This record gives sequence, structure tokens and C-alpha cells, in this order.
Amino acid sequence: MKKDNSLVGIKELAKLANVSIGTIDRVLHDRPGVAAKTKERVLAVLQEHDYQPNMIARALASRKARRIVVLIPSASPESAYWKAPLEGVRTAGSEIQRYSFTLDVLLFDQNDRHSFIPLAMQLLEEDFDALVLAPMFHQEAQPLLQHCDENKIPYVFINSDIPGSDSAAYFGPDLFQSGCMSAQLINYISNPADEILLVHISREMEMQHHLLRKEEGLLQYMQDNGMKQKLHKLVIRDTTYSAIEQALAEQLKNTTIQVLFVTNSRVASVARFIEEQQVAGICLIGFDYLPDNIAYLEKGIIDFLLCHKPVAQGYKSVMSLFQLLEAQQEPQKINYMPIDIISKENYRYYEN
Repeated sequence: MKKDNSLVGIKELAKLANVSIGTIDRVLHDRPGVAAKTKERVLAVLQEHDYQPNMIARALASRKARRIVVLIPSASPESAYWKAPLEGVRTAGSEIQRYSFTLDVLLFDQNDRHSFIPLAMQLLEEDFDALVLAPMFHQEAQPLLQHCDENKIPYVFINSDIPGSDSAAYFGPDLFQSGCMSAQLINYISNPADEILLVHISREMEMQHHLLRKEEGLLQYMQDNGMKQKLHKLVIRDTTYSAIEQALAEQLKNTTIQVLFVTNSRVASVARFIEEQQVAGICLIGFDYLPDNIAYLEKGIIDFLLCHKPVAQGYKSVMSLFQLLEAQQEPQKINYMPIDIISKENYRYYEN
């Protein structure tokens, strides 16, 4: 007996062939990107169930549209970091739209929790099928996450995680290990008598803030490995350059620093200060492969950048929800990105 040629049937075929609906589509239209053995298996399953390309096309066209919402920060004048995940999100969105998926991106100011709240509340009143969330504000995100849990709406976290949540997946760095990696790098390039300045630049620094997890990793590595370098800490809550300049000038007036570690992508602002003030003898380490950071890397003012593939984070987070909704393929719960160390000598070969 021939199978019912409905959307459910298509999903069943994808399961039988152990592939996604997208792979079935590529095979039917003879598009590249499918391994020969996989193509053979898909064709065999399609033939066994007497599915024809026009039947697939009609079923795909008649399905109910599904909506994935992406709630992440916007790029800011002080840091263009979030342009990179957004690039990955947009790429994924263009790939899934042919399968009757819509992708809506909502952007908030990562320096202002009050910009996040109305967007989260807005979603409580709307219909959507899945959510990608950058959980910058843990407490303010709870009503939205509870709504998702109660209504069985899958959600994934990007760039930072909320441990203990019921998210479908997390795509981003192991923040604690990023701090450990930074400390190991500092240990290689400094002497026991040197002094280190750790700098947080963020308007929002609640106890669960992701930057603090990097600090925890750095402190743990220093303790576990008997590092004798003296550590100073500077928290700058005003992210404008004038405020950063003032805070650094005051700090460096009273201490002699050999290594300066910035815990996020705003390291370019610190590099600008070092360049303008002609500060010598400091090794500067920060995060993220961004144009401003790369410019200072080329000049030799920034020595090392730690990078976590933000474009891939955005792309994979959306595609994981697509696969979950489309083919019931559960994503891996934790998906850590690489911790890459970029220098003046290798940055030209790096893909974000």
C-alpha cells in the first residue's frame, strides 16, 4: 500500500532515511552538498514509498508556516560584536524560508535591561514556534522562559547560558574555560613578579553576568597553577570612551601593569587609550574578531584575541531549531564553540 503523501509522510521519510527534509529536497532537485551514500539511501526510501518530486513540492507548499524568533542584542557604538551572530542568523534564515519558516529578529541594548523587558513581554502575547535567546538579563528573561516551558515552545541560548534551565540547547563559548585559557596564556607571557589588570567594561554586571564567569575561570587557573602574579581588577560601568579613558588613566597612575586583560570585545577602546597615551610595556589581551580589534592587532597594540566563532553560533542556533521542528531531531544540549587564539601573525587565515 502506498503511503499517504502528506507532510507527516515527508517527515517519516526523513526519519527512515536518517536525514533532514532539507537533504530530501536537495536530492530531489539534484543539488550539491549530499554525500553519494546518503543520496543513494534517500532515493531508495523515496522509491520504496513511491514519492514523486511534485508530491513533495505540493506538501511543502501547503504546510503551515512556522515562526522562529531571535532575541539578541544589537551592535553598539562601542562594540560591533553582535553583527557577527546576526550574520549567521540571517544566513540560516535564508536557507529555511523555502520550508515555510519565517525568522523574526528582535534587538535590544545589551547595556540596558529596560530595552529587553518590553520585547520579552511582547512575545508573551504573540504566537511563535521556537526562540533563540541571548540571556543577558537572567531575571528579566524568566517570564518568557516560563511561558516557553508551559507552552512547550523550544528555545536555545546563544553566547551565554543559564545553567539549570530547560533549554533545548546552548551554542556559545565555555565561559569558565575561556577565563582559564586566558590565564594560561598570561602565565606563558608574563613573569611571577608581573602585575595583571583585569578589566570588565559593561553597564550591566549582575552576579550572574557572563563576564564574571570568565573571571572565575581565570582566578581558578591562577590558584590551581600557583601563579604568583599580582591581580588587580577594574570594573568600568560607563562604556563611553571618555569614561574608559578616565578610569584607565586613574588606575595606571597608581599601578605598574605588565598584562592587561579585557574580558569582552571592548578591548579596542583600551587599545585606543594605550595608543593615544603612548603607554609602553603592556601586553594587551581581549576578545573577538572585529574590525576595530583587528586594526589594533595589526598595529601590535593588541597582542592576542580570544575568539568563539560568533557567526557559527548564530547559524547553528537557528538551524538546530529548524531541525527540531522539521524532523524532530533533538539537538545536543551543550554545543561549545572553539576557544581560538588570534595574533598578528595568523588573523588573516581566521574565519569567524
